[in-house]
Amino acid sequence: MNAAAVEQITMIVGITGLIGLMFFIIYDLGKRAKAGKFGLFILFLGLGVGVLGYVIKVVLTAVLDI
Repeated sequence: MNAAAVEQITMIVGITGLIGLMFFIIYDLGKRAKAGKFGLFILFLGLGVGVLGYVIKVVLTAVLDI
């Protein structure tokens, strides 16, 4: 396994971990603020759209690069 393959794998694992951490932070923020179910939905919708945009960008880049 060369250095480029290791870098690619660690990048995928690292970004996935950061996205998971961001969703946990959004969830914790909603719970501490006692936002309720609808409030949590709005938090995930509003703050999760940025993550969704990044994931779409990565998928489109991979698909169009082929």
